[in-house]
Amino acid sequence: MSELVYEIILRPRFEIKLFADFELLKKEFDITAKNPFLIKRVDEHVYIRFQKGQTNFWSPQLHLEISSFSEGKSSIHGVFGPNPTLWTFFMFLHFGVATLFLILGVFAYSKYTLGHNVNLLIIGMLLLVFLWLCFYAFGRLGKAKGKSQMEALRQYADELFIAIQKKYTD
Repeated sequence: MSELVYEIILRPRFEIKLFADFELLKKEFDITAKNPFLIKRVDEHVYIRFQKGQTNFWSPQLHLEISSFSEGKSSIHGVFGPNPTLWTFFMFLHFGVATLFLILGVFAYSKYTLGHNVNLLIIGMLLLVFLWLCFYAFGRLGKAKGKSQMEALRQYADELFIAIQKKYTD
């Protein structure tokens, strides 16, 4: 119903178009979510996540953005993903490792062209590659651990979208 892929990918996205008024559609999300979910709406942004007792380090969330470009037509853009703080931390780690790798590469090249020993720098670069692979494996492990919760989020979001579409098509 909601044009989602059935295989959970990294930060899956979707879009639903509705013939509904923008302001009325925003109010549709001012509801109390059924257990174990929480719904928080800030202007045209809606966040669906798990309650504190149900969350772990890898718990996903669903971010919906309601937009409208013409009268009576609206769309909902959705993105499944990890907690934004966790996502930012992981990106910071990846960029940090990449930056250190480039710095060591520049130093290794400079020292090599000057005829100095670069073994220590090459070992450092190899360790950074290994560290990056560990980050990647850790991320894949987290994605696998959060898959069941992402499926539950998707099922709950589908229920909400079906109810909203039924309301506006009748």
